[in-house]
Amino acid sequence: MKWKKDYYGYLFIAPFVIAFLIFGLYPVYNTLYLSFTDTTLMSRESNLVGLQNFERLFADSTFMNAVKNTWKIWIFNFIPQIGIAMLVSVWFTSTRLKLRAIGVWRAIYFLPNLLMPAAVAALFFTLFSFYGPVNQFMVRSGLLIEAKHYLQSPTFTRGLVVFIQWWMWFGQTVIIVMAGMTSISISLYESAMVDGANSWQMFRRITAPLLKPILVYIFVTSLVGGMQMFDIPFLLTDGRGAPSGSILTNNMLMYLKFSSSKGHIGAAASVGVLIFIMTTVVALGIFYFLGDREKKEQ
Repeated sequence: MKWKKDYYGYLFIAPFVIAFLIFGLYPVYNTLYLSFTDTTLMSRESNLVGLQNFERLFADSTFMNAVKNTWKIWIFNFIPQIGIAMLVSVWFTSTRLKLRAIGVWRAIYFLPNLLMPAAVAALFFTLFSFYGPVNQFMVRSGLLIEAKHYLQSPTFTRGLVVFIQWWMWFGQTVIIVMAGMTSISISLYESAMVDGANSWQMFRRITAPLLKPILVYIFVTSLVGGMQMFDIPFLLTDGRGAPSGSILTNNMLMYLKFSSSKGHIGAAASVGVLIFIMTTVVALGIFYFLGDREKKEQ
C-alpha cells in the first residue's frame, strides 16, 4: 500500500505535465524544426534547408523594418507608461495627500484594458479617418483649412499606435505598481520621517529598491507582449503595416509569410524563432542588470 501512496503525487501533477508537453514544449520544438525547412501548407514534401530561411530574413529590408518598428513602438509606449504609472501610484498611495475615490480612478484607468483590440482599432480608425470626427472638429473650428489624411502619414500612424498601446496597458501597470507599493511596510516610512527624510529621499531609498522585483516583472512581461504586438497595428490600417510599412511588426510579418499564396510556414517559423531569441536575450539582460546582485554575490 505504501508503494502506491508514493505515486499519488505523480498522478496529481500528470495532467499539467502532459498538457505542458503537448501545448507548450512541442510547439516550441516544432517551430524550431520548421524554421530549418522549406515547408509550405500547399505541399506534402519539405526539405531541410539549414539556415537559408534566416539568411533570407536578414537580407530582406522588410524584416529589419519590422524589427525596428516593433522596438520603436514598444519603447516609446513603455517609457511613459512606467514613468506615469510610478507617479500616479505614488500619489494614490501617499499618506500625506490622502486622495479620495482612489478605487474609482483605478477603475477608470484600467477600463481601456478591458476593451477588445478590434473595437479599439475601429474606434481610432473612425476618429482619424478623412471624414471622421477629428477632421470635422478641426475644420469647423478653423484650426485646419481642409481635412487631412492622418492615417496616410507614417509618423502620425506610428505615433497613434504608440498612444493606443500606452492607453490600453497604462491602467494595468498602475495597479501592479500600486500593489507593490502598498506591500511595503509603513513602519519604514515612519522611521525615515522621524530621521527627517523628505519625500524624494524616501522614494529613492525605500520605495524604489523594494519595488525592484515588481519593476523587473513589469519590464519583462511588457517586453514579451511588445515583441508579440499584432492586433492593433494589424487592424488599424490595411493589415500590412501601411502607410509605408510604418506599423509593420514582427508578428505581422510572421503572419504575412504564413498567409502567403503557398503558406510558407517554414519561413514564418524562422521569424518566430528570431523573436523568441531576441526576447530571451533581452529578458535575461533585464534580470542580470535589474536583479538583486547582492543576493547573487552572497
